[in-house]
Amino acid sequence: MTEALLNWNEDGEPRSARWHSGSGAPCPKRVRVVDDTLKADTAYKLACEGHALLWRGDYHQARQMLQALAHRIDLQRARRPQPPAESAKAGFHQHRKAQAERARILGQLVFEFGVDHSLPLRRAPDAQLAARAAIGDQTQPYVASLRELLGWIGAWEWRQKGVPTPQLGLRKNGETVHIHPYYGVFSPVRGEYLDLLEDAPLPAALKDEGAWAFDIGTGTGVIAALLARRGVARIEATDTSATALACALDNLQRLGLQHRVKLSSTDLFPAGRAALIVCNPPWLPAKPSSALEAAVYDPDSRMLRGFLAGLAAHLLPGGEGWLILSDLAEHLGLRDRADLLGWIDQAGLRVIDLQETRPRHPKAQDGRDPLHAARREELTGLWRLGVK
Repeated sequence: MTEALLNWNEDGEPRSARWHSGSGAPCPKRVRVVDDTLKADTAYKLACEGHALLWRGDYHQARQMLQALAHRIDLQRARRPQPPAESAKAGFHQHRKAQAERARILGQLVFEFGVDHSLPLRRAPDAQLAARAAIGDQTQPYVASLRELLGWIGAWEWRQKGVPTPQLGLRKNGETVHIHPYYGVFSPVRGEYLDLLEDAPLPAALKDEGAWAFDIGTGTGVIAALLARRGVARIEATDTSATALACALDNLQRLGLQHRVKLSSTDLFPAGRAALIVCNPPWLPAKPSSALEAAVYDPDSRMLRGFLAGLAAHLLPGGEGWLILSDLAEHLGLRDRADLLGWIDQAGLRVIDLQETRPRHPKAQDGRDPLHAARREELTGLWRLGVK
């Protein structure tokens, strides 16, 4: 997260407030105080030039301005189409570059918030709870983008209503169990990997007295919860994110499973060995552009390779490691299947079984998605690994 001081002049007086950007956007050096009278073409020009547009008008007019900026970005892209990418990998990086430029321009429309997260704009929503849940209590006023505020609000809504997770069963009233993700914690919206986890046979070593299962990179805690629902008595779930651990604890408490799962702030493996070790690492070997992307992008496959390299030393005799991994990176030319098989072999592991399924998320069927060709071929797999 980037923190700096944003400075501007308003009504003939110098002003300043702390700059907040959860996406890591740098603090703008130039600021224009604007309101509802600003024309969209002028706003687009100023935003492209790097001016922050500090909004003082009506909140809903600001929402319309954001849509107008997005429309102009799309028009410019249509007028200046990129040449066809030479490869799937080049197309992926071209797409990420375009997305980053889009985020930069749209992120220039900013609001000033009070120390209590209040937003002094006409018709502004009461977003104090959403903002506090996303970035915590503040000690001074701050400036953040409208785009980020919309992310806070959306995350708060998901946290309140939850994500339906039928693999965890039904509540007493017959409703599907929900997992409640926090802002910045990867949501289990792609449920196909949970289907694989639900159906895979548990290793016999889990029946031994005192045997543990490890959930590496627990996030919302959904995998630990599913293992507990399947009858695993002792589970240790790890994560390096304090927010993720708090989210996992909340979900486990909602499900009454907190006494079955030990949560640890640990990078990869906790101490000791287990009969089952499950890991769902980020699926794409690329550098995240923000902390929020860390659940999707794994630079140089660090987490994946670290899990494989350390797995054998942490498995009990007869134990299994379960790796949940999409092959989207292979279709994008970011990683070869031979690389993955080589890492497994070098770690002293063998493949017991591989079960795969096709994703059900909307992008898999969206022909307008620049990555559609790769997504169309994508399979999500559950690799059951054992020690040679």
